[in-house]
Amino acid sequence: MKMSARAQQLVRTRTPFVHATVVRAQQPTSAHAGDEAILLQDGTIEGFVGGQCAQNSVRKAALGALQSHESVLLRVLPDGDLQFPEAPGAAVVVNPCLSGGALEIFLEPQIPAPLVRICGATPIADALAEMCELVGFGVQRSVAGADSPESLADTTAMVIASHGGPEAELIRAALDAGLGYVGLVASRVRGASILDELELTDAERARVRTPVGLPIGAKTSAEIAVSIVAQVIQAIRKDGLAVTPRTVAVAVEALDPVCGMTVTVGPDTPHLTIGDVEHWFCSSGCRTSFAKTGS
Repeated sequence: MKMSARAQQLVRTRTPFVHATVVRAQQPTSAHAGDEAILLQDGTIEGFVGGQCAQNSVRKAALGALQSHESVLLRVLPDGDLQFPEAPGAAVVVNPCLSGGALEIFLEPQIPAPLVRICGATPIADALAEMCELVGFGVQRSVAGADSPESLADTTAMVIASHGGPEAELIRAALDAGLGYVGLVASRVRGASILDELELTDAERARVRTPVGLPIGAKTSAEIAVSIVAQVIQAIRKDGLAVTPRTVAVAVEALDPVCGMTVTVGPDTPHLTIGDVEHWFCSSGCRTSFAKTGS
């Protein structure tokens, strides 16, 4: 599967990933300008952007890019050749492999857009769906019944605009799913009454907005939708609301017992289990050497 097709597939399934592209390669190196790879948050590398030594550095930098949501230009240089200073948006790592060569690799994280679950089949719900799509949010509609916490695992925010029905059950499911933004379209009195029924903790109640939306004096369905979308944007950009509850795995590092290289552990990282001890290696060569000598 070509990288572009694989990337589109991951976007459709809302899977975070990093697109890595070799923008410059200085011989001797096994990678060439234009080589590409996709790196998943479990450390898997699909494609090719360099040999084993370079892969370890790319994997670690890619996981960092997923956590920061910022692109980075990574330069992998031979040991002793540090002429490219670190700067915002750029990072330098040393390649300890004897083959030498230098690589510049552009790492671009692809984070799913905020996903808003809209409950209800009302004019406000319809206007809100259109407004969310206009600003680039993903939209899921739910018009009947209460959602389960499991069905909300990838949701950023839920807005209940049903004007009745299982509103309390929807709020409970959203809170149990860990959503940081739950909006209820209701008057101040009716909204408070519903929350009182739920007997929420102070922390849970703080995650529910009712009346929902910024207080801009909105009257029409479209204006109310604008106020809600503006409040969701504020929660994400200013208040730190997580775009998706999915967490990015923290890079796990291990020391190669043969060459002493620090290895970022991924699904394809060479390793051996001896007794109850896991040993990780920068390459299959080090693993073979360790298996023969035990050191």
